[in-house]
Amino acid sequence: MQKKHISFSKRVFTALGIGIILGFILQFAYGADSEIVTTTTDWFNIVGNGYVKFLQMIVMPLVFISILSAFTRLKLSSNIGKISVLIIGILLGTTAVAAVVGIATSFAFNLEAVQIEQGEAELERAAQLEEQQGGIEGQTLPQQIVELLPANPFLDFTGARPTSTIAVVIFAAFIGMAYLGVKRKQPEQAEWFSKFVEAIYAIVMRAVTLILRLTPYGVLAIMARTVATSDLGAILSLGKFVVASYVALIVMFLIHMLLLTLTGLNPVTYLKKAFPVLTFAFTARSSAGALPLNIKTQKSLGVPDGIANFAGSFGLSIGQNGCAGIYPAMLAIMIAPTMNINPLSPSFLASVVVIVAISSFGVAGVGGGATFAALLVLSALNLPVGLAGLLISIEPLIDMGRTAVNVSGSMTSGIITSKLTKEIDVNAYNDRSNQIEAEAHI
Repeated sequence: MQKKHISFSKRVFTALGIGIILGFILQFAYGADSEIVTTTTDWFNIVGNGYVKFLQMIVMPLVFISILSAFTRLKLSSNIGKISVLIIGILLGTTAVAAVVGIATSFAFNLEAVQIEQGEAELERAAQLEEQQGGIEGQTLPQQIVELLPANPFLDFTGARPTSTIAVVIFAAFIGMAYLGVKRKQPEQAEWFSKFVEAIYAIVMRAVTLILRLTPYGVLAIMARTVATSDLGAILSLGKFVVASYVALIVMFLIHMLLLTLTGLNPVTYLKKAFPVLTFAFTARSSAGALPLNIKTQKSLGVPDGIANFAGSFGLSIGQNGCAGIYPAMLAIMIAPTMNINPLSPSFLASVVVIVAISSFGVAGVGGGATFAALLVLSALNLPVGLAGLLISIEPLIDMGRTAVNVSGSMTSGIITSKLTKEIDVNAYNDRSNQIEAEAHI
């Protein structure tokens, strides 16, 4: 398909379909719990989990160099403070709105944790979540904020902490600000450093492209394993939760479109240009893996390089609308009645929205981000985190939509920021022939 120049998104969707069919064949031929399926999917994991590990490998270098290169773009240096505040403000604001959407959807579908039966997988997941909670339990909000700071940036480059991504962003921002200071006083050294950063950026982006070429194979293996080992009965019994989650995600995506409309931009144009990256995010379930396409898409929409890099990188760890907004809010409303808390209480609802927005800092962009966000929110609300494991059987299915909404929120923040600062190229935005160049190279 690649040799025939079939588009990247079509190749990924084809792999998705083949993976689902293969998974169903294994499921119906041998059963989800059979030794044959277990052994077979273990071999699939070489490709599926191998692909995810490659994405994880490149995340930290990509985030660091993307933020740093944003500082070396001259247009950004004049109003960098305003741009940063706008991007972070939009990300947090839309996450608060996403929490409200999640709350409203939970009430509309009458979702409650007591409606779900706990099987062996759910109990095992609950135990894991309670163990993870041990690392953050008892920390006050100020202490959690301090945890975001990079005491040892080299440790954070390894991704050792749940907040490593935001720590790397902060470290890169400090180096970037130091660059701006050197640029004013020692322009020759700054020019050398700028060229060095651009060279590293080009190499890292090329490495990302090599990894993205593996996406169809990774998606095929991941979906085949997921479908083959899924408890179809449990998924059917949780159908209401799947539908409710996707209704909330679709509403949030429509809100992104509405925000673009209010700023005077055509949402249909955005949808057409963003479709390839949203497709990738949906199938790969990785906001971090979608970062290169995210940045390229923003550029095709007239967003300057610097703002595109900032919005894309910040969006990996701040204000993820799907994983850190909708999901924890829905869980909080579902679990509250089990602790004799009235979920309709105005004080409880306000607490959920505020805590969700604040807790959205530092959510990782590759796998587990939603879980970490849920742990933070449920712990802050004194709700049992173990009950979050009730949805383990439908997690992969919901996570696909959550990731796409995360990426859309990130791009929306970059587009709106560039429009408010009057740096957007409106002609480039409206030029529908100006699609992302990524497909030609992947």
